[in-house]
Order: sequence, then C-alpha cells, then structure tokens
Amino acid sequence: MTRTIIITGAGSGIGRVTAQTFLDKGWRVGLIGRREDALRETAAGSDALVLPCDVCDAGAVDAAFDRAAAEWGRLDVLFNNAGTGLVPQTPDLVEPDEFRRVIDVNVNGVFICARAAFRVMRAQSPQGGRIINNGSVSAHAPRPGSIGYTTSKHAVTGITRSISLDGRPFNIACGQIDIGNALTDMAVAMTKGVPQADGSMKVEPVMDAQAVADTVMHMASLPDGANVQFVTVMATNMPFIGRG
Repeated sequence: MTRTIIITGAGSGIGRVTAQTFLDKGWRVGLIGRREDALRETAAGSDALVLPCDVCDAGAVDAAFDRAAAEWGRLDVLFNNAGTGLVPQTPDLVEPDEFRRVIDVNVNGVFICARAAFRVMRAQSPQGGRIINNGSVSAHAPRPGSIGYTTSKHAVTGITRSISLDGRPFNIACGQIDIGNALTDMAVAMTKGVPQADGSMKVEPVMDAQAVADTVMHMASLPDGANVQFVTVMATNMPFIGRG
C-alpha cells in the first residue's frame, strides 16, 4: 500500500526539497502552503495533492486534511515544516505585532496542523501515524537578536513532547528534527555574514538541504513501535556547539 504524507511549507526551501524526495520515492504527497503557484512548482507534473491554505487558519487546515484523507483513505505522516522569522534585532526593537506573527505561524500553525493530523490519525483504521515537527538548533541555543524565532522553536519542542505522550494510546508517534544552516533562501545570509555572540559578523558553513529531506525520510519510514524523538542535522562546522 502506498504511504502518504502531508508537508507544510511545501512551496519552497526545505519543504520543497522534502516533498520532491518523497515523490521520487513513490509516496503520495500533500502540499500545504499559502501560494498555490509555488506548490504547483513543487509538484512539477507529479500527482502530488496541492492543498493551498494558511496554516494559521484552522478551518482551512481541517478542510485540507479532510480532503487528503478522503482521497487517500489514510494519512501516515505529517511533516510540520512551515515557519517564519524576523530580521535580527534586540528585543526593544521588536514590534509586538511582529513577535505575534512569528508565534502565530511557528507555534499556532504547528499546533493547528498537528491537531488536524492527530484527529485524522486517531479516527482512521487501523489507528496511528507519525507527526514530525521542524524545530531548529534555536530550540537549544539562540542566535543574537532572535527572541521571536527562538521562543517559537522552544515552544515547538513542548508541542512535540506533548503529542508524543498524548499519542501513545492511539499509536501516533511524534518526533522533531532540529536543523542548522541548511542552504535555502532563508539561509543565504549565512554565506554573506551573520551576527555572532561576540558582536562580530562572520560567514557560516552551510549544508545541502537534501540532508534534511533524507533525514525526514528516515524518520517517516521507521516501522511501528520505533521513533526518532529528536534529531539534530546541521552543517558540521557551524557555530552551534559552544554558542549561546
């Protein structure tokens, strides 16, 4: 039986690379994102299910998951990947509305999608599935000027732990992938110089985003009864170990 996955933030970056990896491996893939044109670029002529919606809109998210469940008959995996950030700056310069926007996407959006997946996985027969949340190395240690993003990724860890516990009676596993310096549009700045804890600006090593996609594939392909609870995938020499 062909396995199924919904990927959020599938219109670009890690979401796009991961979606194309799963399509190449023969999975049925649902693509969630705000921009339908970008999702169709990700699909690139495949039979991917394009599900344009805002992850912060609970009604639209529920409708997208219901459509996937109706078409496929089953949802095996959610890769809860969609996220956003802010320009680095000290807390006094962060507008409350900007902070709320990051929390809305990175925390509320993750919860809303996890909630929808949990509902489908609990109701299907046999029960069960797997939710993989995209955290960050910022879930462990902050970068300078990252209060909104860092706060949101610490919250994602709480969501992951809670779902892991609450999913046990229903055979729903939950794990988290914490990523450091995967080369996407969001990480291009790393190649030009970004603020360091000592106040300097330095170019940082980056890695191919395919390494992230391959790790998500490994997590998603584990047999029932086995789970990667947390995994960190990062550019080997990035300044994470020893930072903070």
